[in-house]
Amino acid sequence: MILNLFQWTWDSVAAECTSTIGPAGFGYVQVSPPAEHVPGTQWWTSYQPVSYQVESKLGTRAEFAAMVQACDTAGVGVIADAVVNHMAGADSSGYGVAGSEYAEDSFPGTYSSWDFNDCRTDISDYTDRWEVQHCRLVGLQDLRTSSTYVRDTIADYLDDLVSLGVAGFRIDAAKHVPAEDLEAIKAAMTHSDVYWVHEVIGAAGEPIQPSEYLGSGDSYEFDYARRLKARFDGQIKDLRDIADGLLPSDRAGVFVDNHDTERNGETMNETWGAKYTLANVFLLSWPYGSPTVYSGYRFSDYDAGAPGATSNQVPDADCSATSWTCTQRWTEIRGMVGFRNTVGDAAVTRWWDDGGNHVAYGRGSSGYVTLNNTGSAVTRTYATDLPAGTYCDVVAADDCSRTVAVAADGTFTATVPAYGALALHVGATSGTTPPPADGDVDVAVNATTAWGQDVRIVGNQPGLGSWDPASGVVLSPDTYPVWHGTVDLPAGTTFEYKYVKVDGSEVVWESGANRTATVGADGSLTLDDTWRS
Repeated sequence: MILNLFQWTWDSVAAECTSTIGPAGFGYVQVSPPAEHVPGTQWWTSYQPVSYQVESKLGTRAEFAAMVQACDTAGVGVIADAVVNHMAGADSSGYGVAGSEYAEDSFPGTYSSWDFNDCRTDISDYTDRWEVQHCRLVGLQDLRTSSTYVRDTIADYLDDLVSLGVAGFRIDAAKHVPAEDLEAIKAAMTHSDVYWVHEVIGAAGEPIQPSEYLGSGDSYEFDYARRLKARFDGQIKDLRDIADGLLPSDRAGVFVDNHDTERNGETMNETWGAKYTLANVFLLSWPYGSPTVYSGYRFSDYDAGAPGATSNQVPDADCSATSWTCTQRWTEIRGMVGFRNTVGDAAVTRWWDDGGNHVAYGRGSSGYVTLNNTGSAVTRTYATDLPAGTYCDVVAADDCSRTVAVAADGTFTATVPAYGALALHVGATSGTTPPPADGDVDVAVNATTAWGQDVRIVGNQPGLGSWDPASGVVLSPDTYPVWHGTVDLPAGTTFEYKYVKVDGSEVVWESGANRTATVGADGSLTLDDTWRS
């Protein structure tokens, strides 16, 4: 399973791998394009490269390498979004975010005019294969991927990312590159055994289809996402045949939405609310394709970049802010990642539906799911192949506080909420999945204070007051000038924090950037700091 963290900085991804992605059980995290690109606040500037330096508004090369290492340590591979069809817009010139000069036919040190296709107009007819693969996509300079030099240059860039630890690539705009050219690029790589998945937006009546690209990797199955939208807007009883006529399951990348489709209305997106959550539950429970869960940010402007983005920099993602969706932290998503890891490739069994918008199905004797796509709660008795026992409802709570008793004959009775789901699996039974234990973080800070001041630790966790000094943890002056205290935070939590001096309503914050730390897997951590004036 892949988590797509769209427009997250490398530092943010690294922290999330440790605190959430790895513990949840995701195998991979997909990150936005790492190559140097044109400046601008818009999200799509990341998709207009000007060089293949690993220096972007999401972070430096060193930060990228550190992110890959942190994710690897957490058991999460990194998949990089690779823009190889084109460079920056043909009508633009200037300097990239790392200072590289560029113009329409000139990308010094990388490409010159003869490295681009001869067609200098935009694609207008998507039924013309040659035009789609040799002319400009929305004004972007189209690379001559039939050229050995261009192929080798792209292969060198991808190899460079692999040398930093990248495990695979999403090939952006693959439809606009002949399949044989991508196969040649991959063959030219030193590390040609890495995973590829192609963005090929197949559509009825168009000559280029996802199946053409299976020679160099998997392809995304956009029709799967389109069908999810149609069925959750119609009747989910039709989910049973959702994969009919699509790519083979072991070659298909599937998703509910991505950064393009959430904007163009082609698929569902997070504004669908509970139905969107249900669709993700289905995505992770149904045995078709390799699923990618999308995590982006909320927007009202199609072009809007990440919250707080400037022309050359994006702030770290902040899951405490409503502007970031942070789907990977939703209870339902975490629960269903564990479900999918447990049931593996078990077949669908005991399908049931009410002829409309209430369905249920098992995954062999390992798991069972029911989805209620109606506005009313539903109570019924379900028949499963699960062993008798008390099971955690993994979409209702992540601490096994909601349980279901399965009888010896495999039946259970439960109420499924309106636009809700219930999911059980053999890896989450009562007594096997306690909530993460709070760890004792020992805090010590050397801070000289004036009479009447106390020292507190505050940070981005509820246990640290969520940055509110009035709710921060007051430290003891018993060993002044070293102030001591203890904070309870879950094992594995990565958090940001600072120290403040408080005297009534007067608050003095220490200087400098937010400090960061991670609670150990065993729940232990010691902070030994000095106040920064």
